[in-house]
Amino acid sequence: MAEEMWVFGYGSLIWNPEFPVAEQHVARAKGWHRSFCMRSIHHRGTEAEPGLVLALDADPAAHCDGVAFRVRPGAEATTLQTLRDRELISSAYLERWLPVDLADGRQVLALVFVIDPDHAQYCGGLALEVQAQIIAHAVGGRGTNRDYLYATAAQLADLGIGDADLEWLAARVQALCPP
Repeated sequence: MAEEMWVFGYGSLIWNPEFPVAEQHVARAKGWHRSFCMRSIHHRGTEAEPGLVLALDADPAAHCDGVAFRVRPGAEATTLQTLRDRELISSAYLERWLPVDLADGRQVLALVFVIDPDHAQYCGGLALEVQAQIIAHAVGGRGTNRDYLYATAAQLADLGIGDADLEWLAARVQALCPP
C-alpha cells in the first residue's frame, strides 16, 4: 500500500481543494505565519495590476492554523500534478513537505506551498491598509481578490480558527467596496 499523502491548506485550498479528499482535520504548521505576502499576477490579479494572495512566511515564533487533507488513496499522483499546476504557476511558491499537527493529536507530513522570500512577487510586511486597498480592486483569472479574501476568512471562522488580520481585512475591504 502506498504511503498516505497529506496536503496542508491555509488559504484557498481550505475552501476549494480541487482534489479528492479522504479525510480532513484542522491542523497547525509551526514556524510559519499566514499573510498576504505574495503579489498575484495570475489568479487574483494581473501583471499590470497585481493582487495579493496568502502565503506562508517563515517565522520561528509563529504558527498557522489551517486544514490538513488526506488525499483519497490512488489519487496521489494526479493530486500532486494538479497542485503543482495550480500553485507553482509563477514559481513564487516553494513546495515543501512539513510536519503539521492535527487537532486530534496526530502529526503528519504534509505537502505545503510556502513563499520564496527571494522571489520578485514576495511583498512581506505590507501594512494592512495597503493590503486592503490592493485587495479591494484586484481581479485575476480566478476572479476578484476580495472574493478570495472573503471566502478564506469565512471558512477559517466556520472552522473555529479565525485569523484576526483576515477578519480586519474583510471588514475593511467591504467598507471600501459596499454592495
